[in-house]
Amino acid sequence: MTAGGIADTLGALRQFANKKRMAESCELCGLELAEDHPHLVEPKTRKLLCSCNACAILFSGQSGSKYKRVHRRIRFLDDFRLTDTQWESLMIPINMAFFFESSAQAKVVALYPSPAGSTESQLSLDTWSDMLAENPALTEMAADVEALLVNRLGPARGYAAPEYYLLPIDECYKLVWLIRSHWRGLSGGAEVWNELERFFADLRARSGVGYA
Repeated sequence: MTAGGIADTLGALRQFANKKRMAESCELCGLELAEDHPHLVEPKTRKLLCSCNACAILFSGQSGSKYKRVHRRIRFLDDFRLTDTQWESLMIPINMAFFFESSAQAKVVALYPSPAGSTESQLSLDTWSDMLAENPALTEMAADVEALLVNRLGPARGYAAPEYYLLPIDECYKLVWLIRSHWRGLSGGAEVWNELERFFADLRARSGVGYA
């Protein structure tokens, strides 16, 4: 990963952590915000901004503007196809990653969370092309503001099967922040795994899918 890429992702992560610690206001007009509020993203830097509804509307559906409104929909992809061989070809050292289309870089970026933050992995164009061919839902992923989140932690961590989501990019940075802030020791400790369980349970509930 380039130094610029590391700075971009760590910057977004620091912003998310800082926003969790202080009263939030719209970063465009200064209006005080409720806890649940929209976000904007600056594609060139991957910078996240808190926004009021009025300012967010200004950037909804606009092309060529400095900021894009982050979509809020969460979709559980219950028929997603990804073979073990395809996953292994990505050479991601953990069984979790997210993928989004960067308009600034004109490519799909693969990132995985770690105790140190998020790390960019090299994504083979052939592998992504295969994933697109097998999963037409990926063609609906909005550049810069939505991502594919892959959870292949498996039965050892309480997941009977892999989980795949199309979701807002800020949820991915929230996941990175959870892991970075709660990880302890070599294995992470019970706290971080409990946080992850709550995170994915919340995603499933918000996507309209419950646990069996």
